[in-house]
Amino acid sequence: MRLDLIVRDANVLTMDGGRPAARSLGVLHGRVVGLDEEIEGLEADRVLHADGATVVPGFHDAHCHTAWFGLTLSQLDLAGARSLDDVYDAVARHARTLPEGAWVVGAGLDHHKAGGVPPHREALDRAGGGRPVWLKHTSGHACYVSSEVLARAGALDPGFEAPEGGVVVRDGDGRPTGLLEETAQRLVQDQVLPYPAETVADALDAATRRYLAEGVTSFTEAGIGGGWIGQTPVELAAYQLASDTGRLHARAQVMVASDALHPLTAHPGDGITAGLDLGLRTGLGDDRLSIGPVKIFLDGSLLGRTAAVTEPFCGCHPGGGAPGTGYFQNDPDAMTELVVAAHRGGWSVAAHAIGDRAVDLALDAYARAQREHPRTGVIHRVEHAGIVRPEQLKRFAGLGVVPVPQLNFLPAFGEAMAAALGPERAGRLYRMRSFLDVGLTVPGSSDRPVAPGAPLPAIEAMVRRLTDSGTPFVEDERVSARTALRAWTVGSAQATGTAHSRGSLTPGLLADMAVLDADPLATEPEHIGSTGVLATLVGGEAAHDPHGLVVRR
Repeated sequence: MRLDLIVRDANVLTMDGGRPAARSLGVLHGRVVGLDEEIEGLEADRVLHADGATVVPGFHDAHCHTAWFGLTLSQLDLAGARSLDDVYDAVARHARTLPEGAWVVGAGLDHHKAGGVPPHREALDRAGGGRPVWLKHTSGHACYVSSEVLARAGALDPGFEAPEGGVVVRDGDGRPTGLLEETAQRLVQDQVLPYPAETVADALDAATRRYLAEGVTSFTEAGIGGGWIGQTPVELAAYQLASDTGRLHARAQVMVASDALHPLTAHPGDGITAGLDLGLRTGLGDDRLSIGPVKIFLDGSLLGRTAAVTEPFCGCHPGGGAPGTGYFQNDPDAMTELVVAAHRGGWSVAAHAIGDRAVDLALDAYARAQREHPRTGVIHRVEHAGIVRPEQLKRFAGLGVVPVPQLNFLPAFGEAMAAALGPERAGRLYRMRSFLDVGLTVPGSSDRPVAPGAPLPAIEAMVRRLTDSGTPFVEDERVSARTALRAWTVGSAQATGTAHSRGSLTPGLLADMAVLDADPLATEPEHIGSTGVLATLVGGEAAHDPHGLVVRR
């Protein structure tokens, strides 16, 4: 038998508990077929001489926004803004490069790092020269717009009412400041979206090329087709277009935004009352592109203080005024009914819940769904699970619900998040060790482009738990490098229902792998994030190989 590929002289970290390490690995028809002595004496069409480099399973980002990320790569980058003057100057420079009447669209703005005060619409009017200006907060849960954008939406009218689940922030005189929260962002999106499928496919091309350079071979897109998170109602078609035309470079599982679901008139015995046409649901597709959970937003963001919490936030609201307890994106009973209907219709559900009050709602909904319509093998998730009280940990475990926290948030936003809650509650933020200790699966995920999303720095964040100033952040929640690596490989496969095909370099599973210039398990913790990716293989094919490591025999 002649193999398609043999990896030789490697430090293979298989992440398979039965056989954790190997020196060589064989691939046939896109899958691992053997290790070490199992492939001894065999030849292959291609060889990767690792020269001692470390080979790990390809990373799987279990919660990211790939189309959104790809689009930001061609927009005004405001991540480096450190003052309002920086923001306004960047808008003015960018506006001068645009045709008359073109929109100024910026992304990545964190008001905490840009002086702590949101941009004001009147200053954006001046900076943009009267053009429509749309600046997206890095969290995705808020944006800042110019007067022209508000005028086109009718939001300058004193009697204008924001969409349910959103806020048009106003000053003390009742005038809009330009800050739009949560679902109120649709006032802008309704003027810009939908993007053409070709535009989305190009964004996927740019984003997944970046993924390969970071060792990411598969990902879960956290919401397509509707709501403020979708780019077009035909977003799955855009994904298919990208796949068909060679622009989807990593394996994709896509969550469907709950806004895309609608009533269905199936036979009463089928139990399907809401879903997508033809009864499409979780699990449809193949190893390249598949449908994952339905995504429902229960609350907002911690940075914007719109997450639903049980005790008031500390400090002022970003739009001014006293701190509150955040809010739900819709009526809690209506959202619960949607979770139950999706569960009954065969979907797994991914509920966005950052505040502990929203986590309560998610767990209550999952408990009711299973009580009324028992299902085995379903993987329900709580996306972010940002603030989790001790008693909620037991509920997660009892229900078998998967928490999906983003530990890469800690170096990016840790200090701002802690300031929003105060020292007594900060210990409940973005747990990991606590989840594992009660027997839960924890995947690796980034929420990119909300925060920098490369897996190796995220693994370092799991191990070290430091803010950007180097301050320890809830040290009791630290984990080992092996545990963190497992989260980004095996954990993500388990959390996404794909462990039958990926997550470890085990014979029979997909030959998705990353070649690293150092062993993250033997590296000092402070150097894990700077580990380089030498090559990335998808199905045993060299998808990213700038050094020409894979050679044909």
